[in-house]
Amino acid sequence: MNAQIQRAVMACKISLSLLGLLWGWATGQGWLGLVAAVAIFCFSGLFILLGLLVLRRVNRGAPHLPTRALLGAWWREWSAFERVFSWQQPFATQRYPDYLPATCRERGVLLVHGFTCNRGLWNGWMKRLGEQSTPFVALTLEPAFGSIDAYAEQIEAGVQALLRLGGPPPVIVAHSMGGLAVRAWLRRYGDGPGGAPRLAHVMTLGSPHQGTLMARFSPARNARQMRIGNAWLAELARSEAPELRALFSCYFSYFDQVVCPVRTAVLTGAREIEVPHSGHMGLLDHPRAFADLQQWLAEKKP
Repeated sequence: MNAQIQRAVMACKISLSLLGLLWGWATGQGWLGLVAAVAIFCFSGLFILLGLLVLRRVNRGAPHLPTRALLGAWWREWSAFERVFSWQQPFATQRYPDYLPATCRERGVLLVHGFTCNRGLWNGWMKRLGEQSTPFVALTLEPAFGSIDAYAEQIEAGVQALLRLGGPPPVIVAHSMGGLAVRAWLRRYGDGPGGAPRLAHVMTLGSPHQGTLMARFSPARNARQMRIGNAWLAELARSEAPELRALFSCYFSYFDQVVCPVRTAVLTGAREIEVPHSGHMGLLDHPRAFADLQQWLAEKKP
């Protein structure tokens, strides 16, 4: 469903740009039509830049964001956003199928996307994992705008697929809302038979563990569950055992324009890792997270 929505958005963007060009040609103001077309295509970049500028006020007490670093983060974030939402997710979501070799006994990886995304978000990660023969499953969570609790069954199916290979418990990597979906899965399915561990570690990249101000701007059910101070988040936190939180590494950035204020991306009791000068989508491209994943994959089977 997410891919269909994003293809429709791309079609609207292209249509509006063409209308702008046609309007300029019909009125004899071709330059103005060109400006309109470019503005439509650059709208996401302007929106991201506005978000980064607002962070200067939202993240009070945070380290100063130098203008040069902010502009660099903006360019990388806009590039990542356009690559993901204009190509990978609408048109290349199945480019890299799940890698589940029958004879592999290595530790696997479960990849969980966030709000308004699908498995195409992870194309770069899936390509690299496949090249190193690491088993992986990348989910597309459905329904796109339903309850986060509903995603627990899909995560469970992905974990079971990796455990059936016979290797050690998998590592889960989750972006944005995906981190909350993993916590909802742990609440429902966390205990394995006889208390056996079912996962090695959870890496969350820009996940709104304590909510985010940006969730106010969407009426979707899963967005409401990401609002700061809402009852669902409070109940999720009350249901968690401290030892489960120790399984998490929370990657956050002072340049994250989606999960803010910045400390909302940190789960109390978890490992905290700051990713410098990275926007929300840029967290996926920063080499630190993938390098850390390699270390967790190398952990010996208990």
